[in-house]
Amino acid sequence: MGELRKDYVLDRWVIVDSNRATRPHEFDKEHKAGHNGKCFFCPGNESSTPPEIGRIPKNGSWQIRWFENKFPATTTKARAFIDTHNRFYTFSQAYGHHEVIVETPRHDRQLWDLSVDDIEKVLQVYARRIVALEKDSRIKYVCVFKNHGAQAGTSIVHSHSQLIALQMIPREIRDILQAMRRFVNCPYCSIVASESKSDRRCFENDKFSAFTPYASQFNYEVVIFPKSHVSRLEDVDLRSLSDILSLILRRVRAGGFDYNLIVNYGPQGSDFHFHIRVCPRIALWGGFEIGSGVVINTVAPEDAAAFYRGE
Repeated sequence: MGELRKDYVLDRWVIVDSNRATRPHEFDKEHKAGHNGKCFFCPGNESSTPPEIGRIPKNGSWQIRWFENKFPATTTKARAFIDTHNRFYTFSQAYGHHEVIVETPRHDRQLWDLSVDDIEKVLQVYARRIVALEKDSRIKYVCVFKNHGAQAGTSIVHSHSQLIALQMIPREIRDILQAMRRFVNCPYCSIVASESKSDRRCFENDKFSAFTPYASQFNYEVVIFPKSHVSRLEDVDLRSLSDILSLILRRVRAGGFDYNLIVNYGPQGSDFHFHIRVCPRIALWGGFEIGSGVVINTVAPEDAAAFYRGE
């Protein structure tokens, strides 16, 4: 069972869990798919995963299915209480939920290969799982993310997303909430309007705008914001969001990028501006980035936006 630990003095948390090191890695030369050439996530191999939590059925089988991660970073078997010993040692068992969402039964398809309709269904599952897991009063936030490719940290090739429900709100989200409170009105509403006219604009439709952030942390990083002030994924127009996300992922595929996709939404009762980050993983961070917290981005966001626009 993993343990949640806080830094001595900083508001920075880690989960310490040696069991996660035993999960299969298809990118490791010493490991093959499922160790024996069998993909755990393909149809017919459902018994290889933990019991199914839910599925979207199709043609007598399934289109999307989700289940507990076999090697969870958080678990409901843990205690949720956070304690401090000797002033500097703040910890808890890593309470929560860790699920896998298999996005397609096709082993030869990735999220960027799916139709807009099918991407919309994946987003619908994201929204459903967030709402369902927040019914657990001990859960404060559900992190929904996708790792694609070895450089992005994935271990299984078959296209899938994950969610980790936590007993705390992640620092990234708390930092955004705190920063937003310094403004009378939502700063992101103004940012979206401004960036839609800038050299960093990528795509837009009636409901959403996508652009490369002015101070992007990652080469070719791109974000998708609703044009209206919406805090929660379940409240956005998922069809319009899928249209924009599909365009971005096709350009990511054209670039041959590994990437992380992160869903940022507002915790219950908070004022937030929902958005999705797509972060290609091209450059490794070195000692300067780790030691200073200042990232050197070798691709100007304006050039990255031109790439997404196909220029």
